[in-house]
Amino acid sequence: MKKFSLLIILLATAVGSFAQEGATAAEQAKMIIPEPSLGISTTELLIITLLVFSVILLFVAITLYKSFKVIYQESKNPTPYKTKEDKRLEYEEWVKLHGEKPSIWNKLLSLKPLSAEKDLEIPHAYDGIKELNNPVPAWFNVLFYGTLIFAAGYLYYYHIGEHGERQDDEYKTEMAKADLAKQKFLAKSASSVDENSVKVDPSQIAVGKGVFDANCIACHGQHGEGLVGPNLTDEFWLHGGSVKDIFKVVKYGVPEKGMVSWEKNMSSANISAVTNYILSLQGSKPANPKAPQGEKYDAATVEAVAN
Repeated sequence: MKKFSLLIILLATAVGSFAQEGATAAEQAKMIIPEPSLGISTTELLIITLLVFSVILLFVAITLYKSFKVIYQESKNPTPYKTKEDKRLEYEEWVKLHGEKPSIWNKLLSLKPLSAEKDLEIPHAYDGIKELNNPVPAWFNVLFYGTLIFAAGYLYYYHIGEHGERQDDEYKTEMAKADLAKQKFLAKSASSVDENSVKVDPSQIAVGKGVFDANCIACHGQHGEGLVGPNLTDEFWLHGGSVKDIFKVVKYGVPEKGMVSWEKNMSSANISAVTNYILSLQGSKPANPKAPQGEKYDAATVEAVAN
């Protein structure tokens, strides 16, 4: 009876609120509603308020319906009061029928023992067939109401509040990112050089001299005359004297000869520039050159950039 009285009070409060809203409608029309601070317009806020209020009314109506239904059924067939002893006997009956204690799985699925089947029968039959009023499992209720809450949040976040991108906007954003990535890739590809595409370019000599002075003079001398490394100013080469051969030696190195690889420490543009600078040293005849090493490379085939 306490629950019934509480529900009656809730219903009376809801009806009273409707009457009060109708009486103050004119006054509310004159009021200036301030702009909400949640990033949504006044119309959107009113729509959300009406939706929430409708859901509350629906919940109250369903609760009242179930309550009156339970009251009616109880008035016809009162449920006997179960003492602790009754509950203990019911538990022992479950263990007796199933040979084990009720597991978490059984509790999660709201399973009942076979001995309680008579209590679950719905009081009507069709051709001698009866139905059981099995309770809805707890996991299903959690999942169902969880999806409703998620749907409401999704609706507000993407469609009402517009805080997140919709699918068409997300597609445009991803396409813009892909276009930027493509432009960066093409720009990088255009400036990259390898042993197959390197060419003699006199305009790179000045840059190549700076790269040579910063990285190569310790082994090849300030003017390419050769110290630990070979002389770079004569016509003799250990691994070929063409622009492609020199580029490969600088890029990949010659570990067995002590020449390190500059592939990871130097950009391909700088490798190309220092290669062109080395070619420009041909015939420069520096002081105290190192003795020739390797085989003579035909001067007619050397892509000289000097002169």
